[in-house]
Amino acid sequence: MDHESITAIKPRMYFIGGVFCILFCILLAGLFKVQMLDYQELMDKQERQNYRRILIPGPRGDIYDRDGRLLVGNRPLFSAVVYLNELRTEFRKEYYAQVRKHREDGNQSIDRDVVAVDARQRVVQRYMDKIDAILGTNDVIDSSKIEQHFSRELLLPFVLQNDLTPEQYARLIEQLPIDSEIQIVSESARYYPYGPLAAHALGYVVATEEVHDENVVGGEDLRTFRFKGKAGRTGMELAFDEQLQGSSGGEVWVVDPSGFQHRRVEYKAPVKGNNIFSSIDADIQAAAEKALGDRTGAAVAMDIRTGEVLALVSEPGYDLNLLSPYIPSSVYNDIRDRGAWLNRAIQGLYPPGSTFKIVTSVAGFMHTDLDDDYHVNCPGYLMVGNRRFHCDVRTGHGDIEIRHAIGDSCNVFFYTLGLKIGVENLAATARMFGLDKPTGIELPNETRRSVVPDTDYKKRRFYEGWYAGDTANYSIGQGYLLVTPLQMCAFTASFARRMTHTTPTILRVSKERPHELGGEPLPISDDQYQAIMDGMRLCVSEGTGRLVQRNVTMPVSGKTGTAQIHISGRESTIAWFICFAPSDNPQIAVAITVEGTDPGDNLFGGSTSAPIAREILRAWEAKHLP
Repeated sequence: MDHESITAIKPRMYFIGGVFCILFCILLAGLFKVQMLDYQELMDKQERQNYRRILIPGPRGDIYDRDGRLLVGNRPLFSAVVYLNELRTEFRKEYYAQVRKHREDGNQSIDRDVVAVDARQRVVQRYMDKIDAILGTNDVIDSSKIEQHFSRELLLPFVLQNDLTPEQYARLIEQLPIDSEIQIVSESARYYPYGPLAAHALGYVVATEEVHDENVVGGEDLRTFRFKGKAGRTGMELAFDEQLQGSSGGEVWVVDPSGFQHRRVEYKAPVKGNNIFSSIDADIQAAAEKALGDRTGAAVAMDIRTGEVLALVSEPGYDLNLLSPYIPSSVYNDIRDRGAWLNRAIQGLYPPGSTFKIVTSVAGFMHTDLDDDYHVNCPGYLMVGNRRFHCDVRTGHGDIEIRHAIGDSCNVFFYTLGLKIGVENLAATARMFGLDKPTGIELPNETRRSVVPDTDYKKRRFYEGWYAGDTANYSIGQGYLLVTPLQMCAFTASFARRMTHTTPTILRVSKERPHELGGEPLPISDDQYQAIMDGMRLCVSEGTGRLVQRNVTMPVSGKTGTAQIHISGRESTIAWFICFAPSDNPQIAVAITVEGTDPGDNLFGGSTSAPIAREILRAWEAKHLP
């Protein structure tokens, strides 16, 4: 090759070499970007593709009564499960076996997805058959559940038999081979040692996929599987759900390209939630529930000095254990049909009947010239306009003053006094005692629909004016007035401690957890207060409430009440009794409400509700005044 040819080639070689140098630099820059600049992003992507996170909720805290007795705890919930992750070899073998069978049968058009679903169902059913053989059951696995679990919850156990009985658990543990793919796993379910005791106050839980502490392991960007936790639905379980919830734990797994588990790389154990000490006294609660029996109604007992609710009963009730670990539809429907979901103690609205005469008496002292010289002649009725308003004693009480009017529950006395007081002053006094609003107890869903009526209320609600007859009814706790048993118990406690308001609590009060009762001193004189106290004592010692004192050694002060209300178009009777004891040193307040459920029910505050209060007082007396 001559010199000219060599000279002509050199520029081309320089150009090609330059191109190669540029390409090599681009390659180096790309490698640098991948290895250095994009490293973290690629690692994150790899983690998202190859890592899976499993979140495990912590067990809920326990609930105790005021004396430390367990009211709500956790029990082990045993289930027979298989991990679909561990059955992949069997799935594959069954799949190929089904494909071969289709071909041998001459079926050349095979929907491989359908065959895969059928293969998984067959494999899992074989394990279910083993359990059926041991337990004598005949369960069939729904393939749709398998597929839903396979696509959404592959790393979680697939349940074959849930909530095993002790006998079933023992038989499976004994007869399943040690190396069986069927495993017995344990989680926790809510347990109620006393069954139906304080069901409405304690409440129940439902399953939830919400898990607290999402960042406990791994990161939120990882694909996450969650074991179902528990969330409070009613009662204390709902009111203190945040405290009762445990801290979540979790695991991080490396998975293969098909999403099956390969190796666990991170684990943190879940932590149990905080315990709650309630104000409920299991002995007093049990006495109240037994005394109320199968009647429809409510009973509330409260420590006057602290506002602690010692018993909160609503009947009909239900066994909380029937709602755990889940609520069967038959149980739900039964509770609904019996009207047992309603917590009558804080949601039931009733006219208070003659128990309201204590409010009317306070209003009389505040807004009229009522004193010991004020007497009313009771002939058994009072004419208000053209309408005759009867007294419970149709022959009348004769000449009567405030003390005996309370003790004997003379309607005519309070009709007359109520007309002197006037509707607006009656309403103002009822509001002073907080009867127009929720008590403020920590329990959820306390009704806000209480009614303390006045002229504006009737005009707004019924487009009518207020009549003197409305005031007469108002003065004896009838008409439009509606309150809850808890409100009346709080009112009783307030009057007993000579205050206008008492905020109840469902939690145990201590130095570490004080509780503010609230209220202002009653704006009546010592003599006026004593007159009402004397009347409430007469009610129990020789009047309409004397049955409450039987077999109770401490002196009791109380007031009976019987009211009429229309439910679903029929008239029903509501029997009330409120009281406090000991009369000379009030420590416990009680309110009882019993609903008439049949037109023929013959209910009265003195004969129906007072004996229920008596059993509550006996239980309290046995513990505090031995």
